Amino acid sequence: MPVILAMEKQRNTMHNIRSNKQAHGTGHGPPVEESPQSGGPQREEQPPGAEASTPGREPADFPKAAPKHSVPTNITQRIKRQNNTFPFFSDGLSRTRSAQEKVVALEQQVLVLTAELQSQKELVKILHKALEAAQREKRASSAYLAAAKDEDRLELVRHKVRQIEELGRRVEALEQEREQLVHEARLREQQVQELQQHVQLLMDKNQAKQQVICKLSEKATQDFIQPPGAPDAADPDFLSQQERMEHLKDDMEAYKTQNRFLNSEIHQVSKIWRKVAEKEKALLMKCAYLQARNCQVESKYLAGLRRLQEAVGTETDSFSDLLGQLVQEALQWEATEGSADPVELNPISEYDDYGFLTVPDYEVEDLKLLAKIQALEVRSHHLLAPDAKERALRERWTALGELVPSSELKQMLRAGVPREHRPRVWRWLIHRRVQHLHTPSYYQELLGRGQACEHPAARQIELDLNRTFPNNKHFTCPTSSFPSQLRRVLLSFSWQNPAIGYCQGLNRLAAIALLVLEDEESAFWCLVAIVETILPADYYSKTLTASQVDQRVLQDLLAEKMPRLVAHLGQRHVDLSLITFNWFLVVFADSLVSDILLRVWDAFLYEGTKVVFRYALAIFKYNEEEILRLQDGLEIYQYLRFFTKTICDQRKLMNIAFNDMNPFPMKQLQQRRAAHQERLEAELRELERLKAEYMERRASRGRPVRESCGSEEDGEGEA
Repeated sequence: MPVILAMEKQRNTMHNIRSNKQAHGTGHGPPVEESPQSGGPQREEQPPGAEASTPGREPADFPKAAPKHSVPTNITQRIKRQNNTFPFFSDGLSRTRSAQEKVVALEQQVLVLTAELQSQKELVKILHKALEAAQREKRASSAYLAAAKDEDRLELVRHKVRQIEELGRRVEALEQEREQLVHEARLREQQVQELQQHVQLLMDKNQAKQQVICKLSEKATQDFIQPPGAPDAADPDFLSQQERMEHLKDDMEAYKTQNRFLNSEIHQVSKIWRKVAEKEKALLMKCAYLQARNCQVESKYLAGLRRLQEAVGTETDSFSDLLGQLVQEALQWEATEGSADPVELNPISEYDDYGFLTVPDYEVEDLKLLAKIQALEVRSHHLLAPDAKERALRERWTALGELVPSSELKQMLRAGVPREHRPRVWRWLIHRRVQHLHTPSYYQELLGRGQACEHPAARQIELDLNRTFPNNKHFTCPTSSFPSQLRRVLLSFSWQNPAIGYCQGLNRLAAIALLVLEDEESAFWCLVAIVETILPADYYSKTLTASQVDQRVLQDLLAEKMPRLVAHLGQRHVDLSLITFNWFLVVFADSLVSDILLRVWDAFLYEGTKVVFRYALAIFKYNEEEILRLQDGLEIYQYLRFFTKTICDQRKLMNIAFNDMNPFPMKQLQQRRAAHQERLEAELRELERLKAEYMERRASRGRPVRESCGSEEDGEGEA
C-alpha cells in the first residue's frame, strides 16, 4: 500500500506539472506585459542565460548547456508564465497583479515540488527495502544450495518454516486489520443510513411547507380580487380580513426564509453523505486489496509447502510427517475460515455465467493441494479484477452499431466480447462463414431425415453425450434440455456432412455453441462454420491428417519461439502432441477456464486457425519458467494435464499471444502446413505399401492352422 500511495502521489504531481507546461505551450492566457506595480520592464526579469544564447542555436539544445544553478531560474520562468492567468483573479486583473501575488504563486509551486520530492524519497526507501528483502532471499537460497550436509539443509529448511510461521502471523495481523476496516465500514454505513433518513425527513418537511405556501398564495390571490360589491373601508369585517392578510404575508415570508434555510441544510447533508459514500468505497477497495493479498500469501504458502514436500521426499520421516500435517491443516483451513469471516467483498459463485465449475474438483488425491492453490489464485484474480477496463470495453461494444469487418473490430474481438453482446456478435461471425450454405428450412429438413431413419453414428453420439462437459451443470442436470438439443445438432451435422459423419470432439464444439447462442439451429451452423470453413479439410477425417500436420507445425513454431523449452522437453523425452492434439481438435474447450476460452473463440471465429496457434504458443510461454523447473518427465506430464486451468490473467495471455509471438505471418504458416502435409502423405503411402506387402506374404503362405488350446481343467479332465 505505501508503494501504491507514493506512486499515486507522484503521478498527481507530475500531472499538475505537465498541465502547467501544456498551459504555457498551447498559448493560453494573455501575453506577458510590463506590470506597472513591479517597477521595471519584463525583460529585466529574464534569466541571464537567455541573453547569452547564440542566435543560430536550436532552442532544444539550450537546456543541455545550462549550468546547474539554472534549474531554479527555469522554475521561476515557468511560474511567471503561469501567473499570466492567476487563478484567484479575473481576466481583467491578471495583467495588473502585484509582486505579492507572484510570491504566492511561487510558494505554491515550491510546495508542489517539495511534495514531489518527498514522494520520490518515500518511493526510493520502499524500493530499497524491497531490494534488501530480495538480496536476503537470494543469500538464503545460495546457502541452501551450498550446504554440504543434509543436516545443514534441514536447518535451513527449518529456518524457512519459521519464516513461514512469521508470514502466517503477519497474515493474521492483516486479517485483524481487515476485520477492523470492515467494522468501521459498517459503522460508516449506519451513519450514512441515519443521514439518509434525516435527509428524507427534511425533504418531507420541506415538501409539506411548500404545499402550505402554495395554498396560502392561492388564498391571498383570491382575497386580493375585489368582488363586484366592494365592502366599505370602515367595515370591521373588511378591516379584520386586511389584518389577517397582513399576518398571512408575514407567515409566508417566514416560511420562505425557513425553506431557504432547510434547502441549505439539505445541501450540506448531501455533501456529507457523498463524502461518507466515497470514504466507504475507498475502505471497501482497501479491504478487497487486503483480502486479495491474503489469498496471494496463502497461495505462496501452499506452493512453498508443495515444493518442500517434493524436495524432501522420504529423507526424514519426522519432517515428512510435519509437512503432511501442515498440508492437511492448509486444506482444512477454508472450512474453519468461513465461520470466522462472514463478510464476502467479492463473492465467487460455484458456477460461472455459462454453468462451468469455477474451480475444478480433482479426483486424484495428489492434486488436492494444487486445486486449493488454484482456488486462491482465482479468488485473488476476482478481487483485483480491473473493473474500469472491463467497463470501458463494454461501453465500446454498446456504442458499436452495425458490425463491419475492420481492424478496430479485430482488436475488439481479441480483447473479448462482453457476455450480453456475444450471441449477437457470434451470429454475425457465423453468418459471414456459411451464408453461401444457409437456407431457412435446411436444418428442419435434416431433423426430419434423422427422425425417418437412424444414422450409423447415432450410437456413438449417444455414448458421447454423457461425457460432454461433466463440469458443467447444464449437461449434468437430469432435467436440463441441453443434452437433447446437443443430440439433435450432432445428428443433423452427421446427415449434412456424410464424409465425416461424427468424430469425437465435435460434441464439445457444438456444446460451446449451444451455451453461448442458446439456440440449436444457430449452434448447428456454428459447427458447420468451424468444421467446413475455418479448419482445414480432413481435420476430422478417419486418419486426422490435417490435425497431425498442425501438431508438426506447432513443434516447428515452438522450436523457433521457445528453443529452451523444446530442448528441456526433448532431453526428458516429453511428447507435447499428447497434450496439444486435443487443444486443436476441440479449440481448447477442455483446457482453458470458460472466461478465457470464450475470448479465444471470439477471435477464432473471426481470424481463423492462426488464433489457435497463437494461444497454444502463449500458453507455453505463460508457464515456461514453471515447466523448466520440473526435471522429471512423469512430473512434467502430470503438470501439463492441468496447468492450463491455472491461467487466470486473460490480459497477460492475450498480450503474449498477439504481441510477444509476433511476427506471425499466415503465409509462412500455410507453407509449413503444405510441407508437412507432403511428408505425412509420403509416410502414409509408405505404411500402406508395407501393409500391402505384408498381406501378400501372408496370403502366399496360406492360412495358418491354429492349434487348439485347451484349458488346464480340460486337460485334467481328459487325463
